[in-house]
Amino acid sequence: MKKSKLLFWVLFGLSLTVAGCMAEETGNPSSNDEIYIDNATYKMYKKVSNDDRIIKAVESMKGGLSDYSRRAILGENLTGKPIKIEFRNLAQFNEAYKDFDALGWKQKDKLYIFINQKHYDAPKEALASILSHEAIHQDELNSINEETYCWTLEAAVWTSFTEKKPELQNISHPLVDRENTIKRLFVKGGYTNKYIRKSVLSNAGYQTLPSRSPGFEDENL
Repeated sequence: MKKSKLLFWVLFGLSLTVAGCMAEETGNPSSNDEIYIDNATYKMYKKVSNDDRIIKAVESMKGGLSDYSRRAILGENLTGKPIKIEFRNLAQFNEAYKDFDALGWKQKDKLYIFINQKHYDAPKEALASILSHEAIHQDELNSINEETYCWTLEAAVWTSFTEKKPELQNISHPLVDRENTIKRLFVKGGYTNKYIRKSVLSNAGYQTLPSRSPGFEDENL
């Protein structure tokens, strides 16, 4: 399936958030709520990670905006295989990555998402938000449009979580700080990518990226 076709439903979901971000997200309990995962579902998630924190974060993505990314993590992506997720010291890959919050990686025909180990104790909703972003990156190609879309989706997912549970944004944690920062850009731009795009364009790590990549040809994404 082509990347552009895969993106249809997530684009549709994001447009709904821009139109009405105050609506409640379904199927996303707060960070303090226990999540019941039946044995069959738990077994399915074990193909993604052996870490219960990651499993709970992925389950909290079920329904609403983050569900496209959850399904991509489970295998509905360009490789047709589950995305492996784990907490890692990102400096092991490259010293330049040590302060990254997460890193998407493709090796041969497998996709990986490595979350900075400093976020091990982050709220599951914050982890779900950044996973929603990283799960969109499904090939070696990237662009300003793609990063703008991913950051905007992440902001929309976190905004939806915090509209239902405002106390999440008061948790003292570096990943929560990240999510609150991009949420402010999202809200300031009228629930659009206006200021997020400006932030992406000014990011030193994205200076060599082309404007477009497959599935992200439209600069309005």
